[in-house]
Amino acid sequence: MTEFLIQDDEDFRPLKDKHVIVTGASSGIGLATVKLLLEHGAFVTAGDLNAIPLEHTNLSFTITDVTSWKSLTSLFKHAVQHRPIIDHVFANAGIGARADYLAENLDENGDLLEPTYATLDVNLRGMLNTSTLGVHYMRKLASESNSVVVTASASSFQRFRTVDYTTAKHGVLGFMRGMVPLMKAAGVPIRMNAIAPSWTATGLVPDFVLQKAGAALQYPEPVARSVALLMADSGRNGQLIYSSEGRFKEVEDAVLLKCVKEIIGEEEIQEDTLMKIRAVAIQMRKEAEEKAHEAA
Repeated sequence: MTEFLIQDDEDFRPLKDKHVIVTGASSGIGLATVKLLLEHGAFVTAGDLNAIPLEHTNLSFTITDVTSWKSLTSLFKHAVQHRPIIDHVFANAGIGARADYLAENLDENGDLLEPTYATLDVNLRGMLNTSTLGVHYMRKLASESNSVVVTASASSFQRFRTVDYTTAKHGVLGFMRGMVPLMKAAGVPIRMNAIAPSWTATGLVPDFVLQKAGAALQYPEPVARSVALLMADSGRNGQLIYSSEGRFKEVEDAVLLKCVKEIIGEEEIQEDTLMKIRAVAIQMRKEAEEKAHEAA
């Protein structure tokens, strides 16, 4: 795993005049990313439940609830009304852990109450729907310069007791891992990458809390640089950039996939096996339908 540097002016030059949609844009990593994109000449359509504390000629904002398909659709319609071509999408909106899977909360009948799905709805389903709409709106004119960036986490590949948050962030990484080969097989040239920030001072975890706990801390601005790099560098696809205290490491290609190949071997890539199984299943279903039609 090789640590790398991000040189703002040189690395971000391809972002000039590009149109980027950002969710969770009013604070933390989202707001830092919006500011960085605007600094480098991009146009930004921002969505959040809270108003964005920023004004700029290249910035458009609309209230957005990422748990609502209708609201997300309105965000994208709002975006193309102001600038018809979308170049990048940053599916970033997120909240902290909400569910306690060991809680003994009972209803009036003494039955265990179902845990809340709020974190999964925002952090996972919201990301899925934002990304799906992003691909839909970009694919007609898409090239390798187009991308979707999703906010995963250092918890995407670690063990954390915040179960719903960790589950959602594992899901974010899993979605990226599935979409990259799916879009390649479908001939859709849109890139998809993810960021995996370590402890970051955002609205989810205030800096004074992290400092008091003695956690290694970074601010949102360095994380925003990893987002911008994944958009600007058309050679990056299927990558996961881990950031900690302003330092950057790519861990998906460099570490995680290498471990997979060591475990299952170069000649047993599961994606290839999956496609063969799928082809056989389709053929068998077709033959069964033909026999049923003949029998009728």
